[in-house]
Amino acid sequence: MVSGLRGGACIVRIGLTDQEVTQRIHQGQVNKLPQAPSRTIWEIMRANLFTSFNLLNAILAAVVFIAGSPKNALFVGVIIFNTFIGMFQELRAKATLEKLSVLNVSHVNVIRDGQEQSIVTEQIVMDDVMILNPGDKIAADAVVLEDSKFEVDESLLTGEADPINKQEGAEILSGSFVVAGSGYAKVTKVGSATYAAKLASEAKKFKRINSELQGAVNKLFKVIMWLVVPIGGMLIWTQLMFTHATWQDAAIAAVSGIVSMVPEGLVLLTSATFVVAIAKLAKHRTLVQELPATEVLARVDMLCLDKTGTITEGKLDLVDVKLLGHESKQQVDTMLAAVVHALPSMNPTQQAIRDRYQNAPDIEVKNKIPFSSDKKWSGAVFADKGAWVLGAPEMILMDEYKQVQQLVEQEAKQGRRVLLFVEVNEGALLQGEIREPRIVALLLIADRIREEAPDALRYFAEEGVSIKIISGDNPITVSAVAARAGVQGAENYVDARTLPDNVEDMTKVVDQYTVFGRVTPHQKKLLVQALQSQGHTVAMTGDGVNDVLALKEADCGIAMANGSDAAKAVSQLVLLTSDFGVLPKVVTEGRKIINNLEKVSVLFLSKTVYSILLSLIFSVLLMPYPIMPIHVTLIGGLMIGIPGFFLALSPNQDRVSAGFLKRVLSISIPNAIILAALTIIMFIYAHKTGHGIREARTLAVLVLGGTSLVVLARLARPFSPIKIGLVIAVSLLFTAAFLTKLGKEIFMLTSLSSIVPALLLILLSWPLLSLLNRLSAKLTKQA
Repeated sequence: MVSGLRGGACIVRIGLTDQEVTQRIHQGQVNKLPQAPSRTIWEIMRANLFTSFNLLNAILAAVVFIAGSPKNALFVGVIIFNTFIGMFQELRAKATLEKLSVLNVSHVNVIRDGQEQSIVTEQIVMDDVMILNPGDKIAADAVVLEDSKFEVDESLLTGEADPINKQEGAEILSGSFVVAGSGYAKVTKVGSATYAAKLASEAKKFKRINSELQGAVNKLFKVIMWLVVPIGGMLIWTQLMFTHATWQDAAIAAVSGIVSMVPEGLVLLTSATFVVAIAKLAKHRTLVQELPATEVLARVDMLCLDKTGTITEGKLDLVDVKLLGHESKQQVDTMLAAVVHALPSMNPTQQAIRDRYQNAPDIEVKNKIPFSSDKKWSGAVFADKGAWVLGAPEMILMDEYKQVQQLVEQEAKQGRRVLLFVEVNEGALLQGEIREPRIVALLLIADRIREEAPDALRYFAEEGVSIKIISGDNPITVSAVAARAGVQGAENYVDARTLPDNVEDMTKVVDQYTVFGRVTPHQKKLLVQALQSQGHTVAMTGDGVNDVLALKEADCGIAMANGSDAAKAVSQLVLLTSDFGVLPKVVTEGRKIINNLEKVSVLFLSKTVYSILLSLIFSVLLMPYPIMPIHVTLIGGLMIGIPGFFLALSPNQDRVSAGFLKRVLSISIPNAIILAALTIIMFIYAHKTGHGIREARTLAVLVLGGTSLVVLARLARPFSPIKIGLVIAVSLLFTAAFLTKLGKEIFMLTSLSSIVPALLLILLSWPLLSLLNRLSAKLTKQA
């Protein structure tokens, strides 16, 4: 004999025997859940280690080592550092998610061999009998057994917030919750066969985030890879055959040209800047699972939000009690408190009333009738206080509903749920019927808007980000809630059941509405695809299994920490406090990253372009290459890498616009032409006037580094004390490399007999850069 119902009758249940459990385990009929759709440790390591970028640099480093000049291989340190930054961040995010999953491990009560046992959800087997009570999470698909009745919240699966009545023979799905009622359910599907697992499995393939920054760098790298072989071959041939250099010197010169062409520092700086942003966002309890997620969110111009859990807390508030009878407010408050404390189950609506009336009055309860979704009311009979009923007005009053219909509909249009409180015939209520209802009050219940939601929505509206509310709830209710939260255009709503079922037709109508109600999981994905087909960059927030497909499809998926593991696994951002209000902070960080990196990218790509020009020109001139790999490290580190990092973290909240690569190249190419031209002039002059090759190279490095410093100063505008200090600091360090014995030794520099021509060329670079950049800007604007 087992008491499976708290406060209910004792029901004889045997459940499965130990032998039957063992048999099902051997048959694989266990509730072993499929792994969340995230990458394994090996997949993360492989994706970061084995890239064409790393392969190229590894080969170049090997060539330099074989040629006997290991100091010229210092450039490979940047590559190693960049690789480990990417791996560290992804592994950290994976560990955080797994920790969240462990903390969320749930238990379930089952009956086995006639005894109640508590087991973890993954130990459930087929045909287990689960004991379910209010607040329990349903761990596997099951069927409701006799003498059992539940109110089930399936919002994580369907998006529908209202509880659903489940009686004997009804199917209940894993991932849903019991909000009222108690009883038994027999497991019918386990593990990957459950509804939730099947829905989540559609999103199993890992999707890398679409980053314009990384995409632009990858495009450049592909072009550079095509140039590496012919230019490298030309350099080796000319250095070996026409400059009388040894094969070692020829190889090092070729490596120098190739390394200069590859913007490895830009890849590192991008990753490092993302990591700094991620560390800042961690203080706001935001987990960034992929480095470019902040960038993509900053580019978003369409934000799709779920109602429950995003703009609302998922809880209800009793906002008003309108007295319609002769009772005083105190009398009504007393009886409402008595009724709500007398009821055995606690659904969200009852909880909202109980939050207002926290203390139960000292009134004897003779009988009580719990709420159920078929009758939509609950009631209680009290000694010397009569019988009272609370519930849906139309179900209580039936034919007399007209008395309050206008009032009810008025409030419903504002998104409020309306309950009627009446006194009824005591004898009839004891029989489960309502007779002679006397109207006492109307209770107005509303979704609790998240405190931070209006400010966050206002921020996005001001920043030109359009909002779409996508929910499984009634569209009228969602529209009213969205309007209260401050969503612009919330009055434009539609029932998604009337929408087309293909992307092409959906694209034609998606702009007409702001609020979409009664949306299925597959429709959410369809809506995201339709918006993307119009050229929008789409972010999607969600917490349930029903959101997984859309989160996966969106350019940036944002999951709430209190949601399902599948939702968190496919998202790029996880809000660990489920606080929608942190998103503006993420956008601010993203904008700072993109706008500043766009400036800094000019430094890196100028180096790439001038290296290509130098390699081609010196191959044609049949002269020694003027720059060694160690010189590339010196100029790249001081004039580009170090200042670039600080510039990338400067305050910047300008809006982000498309066309990153075009804008950067329109500045980088003119810069590179001037840098290459002045370096060539200096080297040829030194070479033809009898200076040795080492001194000619030292002069070339001085001119190239000095003009790179001019480019840096121009990009640092508008100047601030920090930026001025930065330019002065790198100038001093660069000068130290030429004046100190250690600097000369490390960077293969020599003493100079004359530096006047070099200084004149450096001074000349500012007006030349100004002239050519103005010309480029005009041409770009005309194009």
